[in-house]
Amino acid sequence: MTFPVIGVVGGGQLARMMAPAATALGFELRVLAEGEDVSAVSAVPNAPVGDYKDLAALMEFSKGLDVMTFDHEHVPGDHLYALIEAGVNVQPGPDALVNAQDKLVMREAIDRLELPNPEWAAVDDVAGLVSFGDRIGWPVVLKTPRGGYDGKGVRIVGSAEEAAETADWFEAMSPLLAEAKVEFSRELSALVARTPDGASRAWPVVHTIQVDGVCDEVIAPAQNISLEVAAAAEEAALRIANELGVTGVMAVEMFETPGSGAGFLINELAMRPHNTGHWTQDGSVTSQFEQHLRAVLNLPLGATDVLGQVAVMKNFLGGDNQDLFSAFPAALAAEPAAKVHCYGKSVRPGRKIGHVNLVGASAGDVDSLRQRATVVANIIRDGRLPAAASGTTEETP
Repeated sequence: MTFPVIGVVGGGQLARMMAPAATALGFELRVLAEGEDVSAVSAVPNAPVGDYKDLAALMEFSKGLDVMTFDHEHVPGDHLYALIEAGVNVQPGPDALVNAQDKLVMREAIDRLELPNPEWAAVDDVAGLVSFGDRIGWPVVLKTPRGGYDGKGVRIVGSAEEAAETADWFEAMSPLLAEAKVEFSRELSALVARTPDGASRAWPVVHTIQVDGVCDEVIAPAQNISLEVAAAAEEAALRIANELGVTGVMAVEMFETPGSGAGFLINELAMRPHNTGHWTQDGSVTSQFEQHLRAVLNLPLGATDVLGQVAVMKNFLGGDNQDLFSAFPAALAAEPAAKVHCYGKSVRPGRKIGHVNLVGASAGDVDSLRQRATVVANIIRDGRLPAAASGTTEETP
């Protein structure tokens, strides 16, 4: 009996976190890494360095694979078509992936599917942006259609006068995406997985908390959400996956808009495991990483029930502490139930370097879980106990 070989293009933390799931199932995981020091290299023995923008490197990497999938959405579509033409099993395929690569294509698809979209327009220049803002009202959101993530490639434009300051963006890329600035109560994420044969499963809709454009916390499932909105959001995500032919895991980020339309508007798509699904590692019967591998191999999908009644994920970014492990004794002692996931990255301020998961027995545990996860994350980030816990700001041994 032979087990499949899965190739992941990109060596970030998402590829790294696929490795334990692949090992448990007996699959071989290979990674096309951007460099010898990227996150996944220390977790995946077969991790050649190559440029995902180089078709020859992709072709070489594809040899011996049963399926090729992705840690990010940035591989050029033309390369993916060439790989498919050469007989490579690419999942998700370029026709689906382009909806996560290009926000203008995505907005057109959401309109075509008649799902809740904010007002938007493709704008070619400052004059087009001013026309859009004058028509729908200021402020508006301006986005680069390709390449943006974690708040990058996004700016709020408050007036026609401020629009003049965006000229350099149009010089770098045109057209850009202009959107209405949505008034929302909170952000949500609907995570689903789909196989090439069309089988699909959804996890519960979650509440995501963003800080400076970066996911900071996730509460699963979202608390105090109406059954109708939760069901409609889940159904929208499943419909997108099915109608666009998505394979693997897909996250649909949403704005909750109580009392307006469907109760939510779609923000962005991601077609691979996603930060808003990290809670599934310890809080779901099947993690998003195992589910992604199952899905791209066209295997039966796993159950998506929440373990316990609620799960919380807390990210930690680079801070003062360069020696993360030095803080582990204090962090792990502070919360024995915490599950800590470090990405093996060098520490830089503001860089995602890990997260903490906690699972609770009842919905009433949410506030406690959030506080406890935050304590653990902050000890690791700062390299010291919080002042309230230690009575001092001295670093832990």
